[in-house]
Amino acid sequence: MSLNVQISSGAAAAASVDVLALYAFEGDLSKQKHLALVDKALGGGLLSYAKHADFQGKLDQCLEVVTLGKIKPRHVLLVGVGKGKKLENATQRAFAATACRYANGASAKSIALVLPDGADLRSIAEGVGLGAYRFTRYMTGDRVPKAALKDVKLYDAGSSGAVQKKAIALGLSVAEAVCLARDSVNEPPNELYPESLAQMCRKMAKKAKLKIQVFDKKGILSRKMLLHYAVGQGSAHEPRFIHMSYVPKKAKKKLVFVGKGLTFDSGGLCIKPAPGMGEMKSDMGGAAAVLGLMAAVGAVRPNVEVHGIIAAAENMPDAAAYRPGDIFGSLSGKTVEIINTDAEGRLVLADALAYASKLKPTAIIDAATLTGACMVALGKTCSAFYTGDADLAKSFDSAASSAGEQFWRMPLLEDLREQLKSDVADLKHTGERWGGSISAALFLREFVTGPWIHCDIAGPVLADRAKGMYPKGGTGHPVLTFLNFVENAG
Repeated sequence: MSLNVQISSGAAAAASVDVLALYAFEGDLSKQKHLALVDKALGGGLLSYAKHADFQGKLDQCLEVVTLGKIKPRHVLLVGVGKGKKLENATQRAFAATACRYANGASAKSIALVLPDGADLRSIAEGVGLGAYRFTRYMTGDRVPKAALKDVKLYDAGSSGAVQKKAIALGLSVAEAVCLARDSVNEPPNELYPESLAQMCRKMAKKAKLKIQVFDKKGILSRKMLLHYAVGQGSAHEPRFIHMSYVPKKAKKKLVFVGKGLTFDSGGLCIKPAPGMGEMKSDMGGAAAVLGLMAAVGAVRPNVEVHGIIAAAENMPDAAAYRPGDIFGSLSGKTVEIINTDAEGRLVLADALAYASKLKPTAIIDAATLTGACMVALGKTCSAFYTGDADLAKSFDSAASSAGEQFWRMPLLEDLREQLKSDVADLKHTGERWGGSISAALFLREFVTGPWIHCDIAGPVLADRAKGMYPKGGTGHPVLTFLNFVENAG
């Protein structure tokens, strides 16, 4: 990530930058010292314009003011952070991301951020990197952005010593890991298929100094991961099973993260309707989260053993495709009757979870863009998580909150387990329409041993508009939540 982020001293209004970004609490803006200082430098023009524009500092509210040469920055950007008197780390990250995304959109090459006392520089740097993100790989000619953000100055951030520089560097590295997850979601499905996803993982593992194993078609079949193979057998692109690992010496805990890696989901023989099918390139959002997490783990190097597992396949409807009514065995030994080939994610996860369980970890967390039912329940900005372990749920909820990512715990209702009973096999892989996200979680539970969390992230991995630290398109959700969970376990 080619960003020059430096701690600066002096008056922010005297900075030679394209944009000066200020956070604003909701309420009386004139009583907020850092706003009053810039307002004075502008001869009272900042707060009067804010009042005229009805800018109140509400969360995510933004206001641009052109300075017309009265101070060195060409633009002042006010970013509302909502009610309160203190900026939590998640809000600091979102503020920095919003400001830098605005700077990029305005073709700015430099920005100054005024920070609160005691700012968390790692969170700020994460926000800077996340806000500066763009996916422009396939743009040519006039579509290529004319300018990109390069220089970021941080004001009121205190001294600029080795500790502070290390925090900024780490924050940028974490942001780069999240952006890798974004890239993988944004890649078109003709470019990102199971083997190219595996190659992306190999490249990352080499850079992050992680171990990696990749099983091809023969490896998957030899390990009797027949559910995983069945999903991908109708595609010209063969499935891949990817196992990345970070194993520090004397680690007391072992965490395994499992990601659904459907690089494209046509629905198979139960083909999806055309509207919205293009978004199914994001059906590997769980795999993207695991990829991003492992990249971040490589940067942070926590004292926790971490494994990242991705079950990658492409669900296509050719003559070899699996069918409703088929029955397959699995790594766990259980047999599964296929009901709907468009409910493929839980099948690849079933074998991946059984594989993860053999590692005997402290806990397993899986992530999958699994059900539309989850989006019906929680909307497109909040993910569901399921677990039967109250302490695990509390730890995960805390990790999500500090990351600034929305999760809501959903119940594992035992009476819905009846829907998964098959007349001809051990299990059916889908139940009724009602409670679809819950019955999917109950199906996955059949293949897990030990503490486990299932995350249904169907909504937030792909955004139709930018907000906070998330851009339009691939968001990188929930890499930061997973990273927080790992670091808290250390």
